[in-house]
Amino acid sequence: MAKKSTKKTLKPVRPQLGDGVEILNAGSVLEDPITRTLETNYMPYAMSVIVSRALPEIDGFKPAHRKLLYTMYEMGLLKGARTKSANIVGSTMHLNPHGDAAIYDTMVRMGRGNESLLVPFVDSKGNFGKAYSRDMSCAAARYTEAKLEGVCEELFRDIDKETVDFVPNYDSTTTEPTLLPVTFPTILANNTLGIAVGMACNICSFNLAELCATTVALMKDEHHDIGTTMPAPDFVGGGQIVYDEAQMREIYENGRGSVKVRARYNVVPGENMIEVTQIPPTTTVEAIMDKIAELVKTGKVKEISDMRDETDLNGLKLTLDLKRGVDADKLMAKLFKATPLEDSFSCNFNILVSGQPRVMGVREILKEWTAFRVECVRRRTYYDLHGKEKRLHLLQGLAAILLDIDKAIRIIRTTEEETEVVPNLMIGFGIDEVQAEYVAEIKLRHLNREYILKRTGEIEQLEKDIADLNDVLAKPARIRRIIINELNDVAKKYGKPRCSEILYDLPEEDAAAEEEAVPDYPVTVFFTREGYFKKIPPQSLRTAGAHKLKEGGRDHPAAGDPQQRGGTVLHRQAAGVQGTSGRAGGRQGSPDGHLHPGTAGHGRGRKRAEHGHYRRLQRLYAVLLCQRQVCEDPPQLLRHQAESPQTAEGVQR
Repeated sequence: MAKKSTKKTLKPVRPQLGDGVEILNAGSVLEDPITRTLETNYMPYAMSVIVSRALPEIDGFKPAHRKLLYTMYEMGLLKGARTKSANIVGSTMHLNPHGDAAIYDTMVRMGRGNESLLVPFVDSKGNFGKAYSRDMSCAAARYTEAKLEGVCEELFRDIDKETVDFVPNYDSTTTEPTLLPVTFPTILANNTLGIAVGMACNICSFNLAELCATTVALMKDEHHDIGTTMPAPDFVGGGQIVYDEAQMREIYENGRGSVKVRARYNVVPGENMIEVTQIPPTTTVEAIMDKIAELVKTGKVKEISDMRDETDLNGLKLTLDLKRGVDADKLMAKLFKATPLEDSFSCNFNILVSGQPRVMGVREILKEWTAFRVECVRRRTYYDLHGKEKRLHLLQGLAAILLDIDKAIRIIRTTEEETEVVPNLMIGFGIDEVQAEYVAEIKLRHLNREYILKRTGEIEQLEKDIADLNDVLAKPARIRRIIINELNDVAKKYGKPRCSEILYDLPEEDAAAEEEAVPDYPVTVFFTREGYFKKIPPQSLRTAGAHKLKEGGRDHPAAGDPQQRGGTVLHRQAAGVQGTSGRAGGRQGSPDGHLHPGTAGHGRGRKRAEHGHYRRLQRLYAVLLCQRQVCEDPPQLLRHQAESPQTAEGVQR
């Protein structure tokens, strides 16, 4: 029996759409101006990065930092014991919709153990890595522990008194603050680096005590000279700041400029060794070692015999072993120029103020922070005033029933329905609903004269406090005085000495210092018939009987010039020698027997020089003097350096 043929049915290309589904404009090309595409697609992303991610606000924090610190505050880690970092990271995800790795990296940088911030906010325990090393990474979150530092009390002070606004989190399950009511300018107390879209910020840190003193001085006198109270930035890694008054003025007034920071080192006496203990904040130990190794490999630095990274629990230490007879200070001056041991911190004080990015100088930043703090204190005062007025209002209702407590009890007992108790008390004592509700909620055991007298005794003090708070709101000078007192308390409690030393009036670097890169040693240069230069050190000239030169090239001009590195060649022609027209001597020779200056190089091997027609070349002595000295008799100098005249004769072709 023949098999029944079955016709295969074609499956739809996109079965998930179902049968009979038609996509409008499928396959058609829609033209859209690029400007509209940028506005609708790219601009929202750019603004999100600028406003909600990369740039700090006037309280000194980016959104990621603020969410993390507020989560730790809500977890009770300001006063309690440390907890695992993994717990903190997990709780922060309720506010920060990012991965655990990004949140943990944020917490690590704020930790004391990482040494990234001049004023750390996280009290860390465990391996949090080091900011000055790219190879010393932190341990996993499940191994480390953390809590908030004591200085965080100044970040969250009075946050529950409506000093700042709260907004819902990303899924509207809780709320978070838009800013933190910081009592000191945290925006300038720590380094902040942010890269947004089309803009960035890089803020250097300043000493906390100097920063508070400067803020107080500017609040008293807006034309205060900032340099007198805050001369330069201060970095957690220390180092030495090369003071530049013009750059400091630019940073203070415009928010742009650079700060030159160099490493701090110690010369170990008797061991011919240098120990680098502090480096600039913009580099790492590994980057410095890589650059020094490169310089040693290329022969630009010959004074170093060994290099070790001896960083341990006591802190950073980079050890350089020197060769015998090396001047350590001169070597460090050379390394400052050629390695990241001296680096510049480029400042760009770009900060969000009311959602708008602005580049401001230190003076303007402190002015904006003062305005922000004034608003925080004003809102706190309003909150306290409202609470005291509410408390006073309740106690005044309680004082009204003091005259006749039995009447109040009788009204409550004789009222048939519970809902009528409050209205009957209002009618019986002439109090409002809020006061009557408060009286009705008093426990039966408190309906005695002693309790009521104790409560009503607060009325007089409350009236004084309310009058004082109203006076604070009416006088801006009193608000500024409160801020000044808070700043002085912060400086006294948390202020520390400077970490970075300031170097004033450094000696001018001589131009001759740059020439020290060229080795300074005597050398004898011979010029042959074939137009070659031969450089021979005195030691080689004394020990070797004859020197071989390159064959060929007789009576033919060379293709290029010799290398010229700044030495002076003084040469005398022997009797009967015709002057050349090439560039080897720099000037044409003359049969008068006088010396003529020229140029020659220190390059290795033989260097050919251009030469013209000449009849006969018997002998040409040329002496290269690196310091441009004058030699009256080059042949006499040659005979002094060589053991015998025959040694020099062996070089002549």
